Amino acid sequence: MTAAEQTAQSQWRVDLADESATRELATEVAEYIGPGDLVTLSGDLGAGKTSFARALIRHLRDEPDLEVPSPTFTLMQIYTGGSYPIVHADLYRIRDAGELAELGWDEATEDALVLVEWPDRAGGALPPDRLDIAFFVDASAGDSERVCIITGHGKFGPRIARAGAIKALLARAGWSDAERVFMLGDASARAYERLVKPDGSTAILMISPQRPDGPPVRYGKPYSAIAHLAENIRPFLAVGEAIRQQGLSAPHIYAADARTGLAVLEDLGHEGVVDANGPIAERYAEAVAVLAKLHASNLPDRLPVAEGEPYRIPNYDMDALLIEVELLTDWYAQHQSGVILSSGARAIFVSIWKNALQEITAARHTWTLRDYHSPNLIWLPEREGLRRVGIIDFQDCVLGHPAYDVVSLLQDARVTVPDELELRLLSHYARHRIAADANFDMASFTRAYSILGAQRATKILGIFARLDKRDGKPQYLAHLPRVEHYLVKNLEHPALAELRGWVEMNMRRIFHRDS
Repeated sequence: MTAAEQTAQSQWRVDLADESATRELATEVAEYIGPGDLVTLSGDLGAGKTSFARALIRHLRDEPDLEVPSPTFTLMQIYTGGSYPIVHADLYRIRDAGELAELGWDEATEDALVLVEWPDRAGGALPPDRLDIAFFVDASAGDSERVCIITGHGKFGPRIARAGAIKALLARAGWSDAERVFMLGDASARAYERLVKPDGSTAILMISPQRPDGPPVRYGKPYSAIAHLAENIRPFLAVGEAIRQQGLSAPHIYAADARTGLAVLEDLGHEGVVDANGPIAERYAEAVAVLAKLHASNLPDRLPVAEGEPYRIPNYDMDALLIEVELLTDWYAQHQSGVILSSGARAIFVSIWKNALQEITAARHTWTLRDYHSPNLIWLPEREGLRRVGIIDFQDCVLGHPAYDVVSLLQDARVTVPDELELRLLSHYARHRIAADANFDMASFTRAYSILGAQRATKILGIFARLDKRDGKPQYLAHLPRVEHYLVKNLEHPALAELRGWVEMNMRRIFHRDS
């Protein structure tokens, strides 16, 4: 990306017709700033810098009538009482940057949101990472008209580029007038907001930035590349459309910007397939039937995308399956079980898994949506048949064994599926598959189900431990006993006898806890 392209992406213009427009801009800017940030206010004399600062401070403090005087004579005004202090400074009257120290600048601005009018008077004393908002009088449009140029410098560049891209996308999708309500994200870097229009209609803003490359872990590639995790939003757009073409329910895309990783999606609601008592059997049965339909179909591996070349679904190959199970030895073993494995034990673990997974990688492959479980399934009672199951997470789709998604659903990491219900739903799946193909081999499928159930449980134990230790998300640890139970249960299959022996020898605590 050239410097000119970067500048264009991190700068945008806003026309301010009146004082109300200035207040609206302050409300919008408030979404992108916080403690430790520097906002510089520059431009023409009397163009609205103080008015903007006043509106911003009142909004952040949620006090519409808060007295916010111009700091022209006091030079610096500090507002406390919220979750972080706000410093409003006017440097017009200082002669050089050295005077900042006399004001107690460093102490006052530490961990505060800092708003600075006339920042040029400070020379190079202000940090380079800043959001600059420049106000100019638009003489051609009348005395009340203002033009505002918002520019992100340093770390603010990507932040403002995204803000501008979101603004443009919402305008293109017809959702500019919607209120944006933050929604809880998931275990990934993606974020979601619910868009609510004045008439009550809703949509979802999906923010899925380009995944940054992690450190190379094997073959010069990062973990995400080896495990075939989605690097950007293109797989979501492609697979979602493909699911809808199969007559199933995935969110309709109202508008998308693949370059910036943004999309405005149909809001499928929040009615799930579980309730306070656990899985709702009827809804789980329909979710199983959806998988049976997909697995009995001849599905394409190259999918069109509106922007760019067709997307090719990667294979869930041996390298991907193995690097996932190694999460247990890398993260779970030491951090959760207090076990430090020797290099020899690790090598044996991988070798056992490689042998167990040979038949999995050699089998006929189909779409493996990979996160097909209760948090990602929405119940749509107003629709008919299999379309009542709304699928919302599929960007990591690979070509893999059909048993993977079935075990993902029936051995749900976050919801306990009783053994009796699991067996009943497996039979339900088999009946659908046999109805489509009389030669469907349930014994072979059950064997693969146990192998992939163990593989998935092994991976999830590592992921949840990593989310706690590396990412500061300890809430996932509450699910570890359930996943440990799934692992022990799957290891009872004769196909996994060697792996069971390794786990009993090296990680006895799993069996002790499960009992």
